[in-house]
Amino acid sequence: MSLAKLTASAVVIAAVSASAASARDQIRIVGSSTVFPFSTAVAEQFGKTTDFRTPVVESTGSGGGLKLFCAGVGVEHPDVANASRRMKAKEFKLCAENGVTEITEVTVGFDGIVVANAKSGADFEVTREQLWQALAAEGDKPTTWDEIDPALPAIDIEVLGPPPSSGTRDAFEELVMIEGCLEAGHEKDFCGKDGSHIREDGPYVEAGENDNLIVSKLEANPDALGVFGFSFLDQNADAIKGAVVDGVEPTFDNIASGDYPVSRSLYFYIKNAHVGVVPGIQEYAVEFMSENAAGEDGYLLDKGLIPLPADSFNTVSDAVKNLTTMTGNEWN
Repeated sequence: MSLAKLTASAVVIAAVSASAASARDQIRIVGSSTVFPFSTAVAEQFGKTTDFRTPVVESTGSGGGLKLFCAGVGVEHPDVANASRRMKAKEFKLCAENGVTEITEVTVGFDGIVVANAKSGADFEVTREQLWQALAAEGDKPTTWDEIDPALPAIDIEVLGPPPSSGTRDAFEELVMIEGCLEAGHEKDFCGKDGSHIREDGPYVEAGENDNLIVSKLEANPDALGVFGFSFLDQNADAIKGAVVDGVEPTFDNIASGDYPVSRSLYFYIKNAHVGVVPGIQEYAVEFMSENAAGEDGYLLDKGLIPLPADSFNTVSDAVKNLTTMTGNEWN
């Protein structure tokens, strides 16, 4: 009976693979709006220089993309998920529950989270504590920046930022809200829970997953600030400027050196069960983590990517070539 069941299962798997191969010959990528421009650039280069079709890249936010990625195996599900923060343990568990058991994690490089405004707006030099005071759900809830510090501009607090589904939002809460809360002298338990929540009474405006839309809104309203990845500041430096945070400017060199305090790693995740079924998945990943793309002089640097150090880059490139799978110990 066991042999019969095994044979039947093998037939089903073969049939699914054959169906998948005929059903979709184009890679589908979902996830982070921050990783989107890098992933799109690689997809376009991949389509031009190989015999594979140009992958489809969708900006759904890190959380939304990983939810789609972890929903199951089969051509109705994405092949790759971009993320501007690491996959969470609960997402890894969701993947496993839905049969997505072999995943390769790829660290692409680094990015800074910037607070920026229009070139015509006021210059901002803020601390993470001041940003926390401006945006925390708990506390005094000031309405203008100069209520926090007279040295700050006397304008209404209006910050356009990502929604909860965004990896940028997750990272902002971790790197700014929690750290700013701690700097304000609150207890760690409070800061890690209630203290990290962003206020919902108007000054913080959820502007969706489209960071380019935030940039255009900042141009239209010089008094507003926006929160997004450094790459969007880098690509729109003629129209917007970044705030100095804790005395450090958001520049390529400052992020690469670790001096800029609001920086994070960027990732994408490969669904290994789809490799060899949907054509070109591993080849696309190899292109992404090639010296020509994400290396120290690669074309993604022109898009604002901060590259990995050489030893880390080589380790990640090898993991892509070998499709090294996550073990579940990544959070220990």
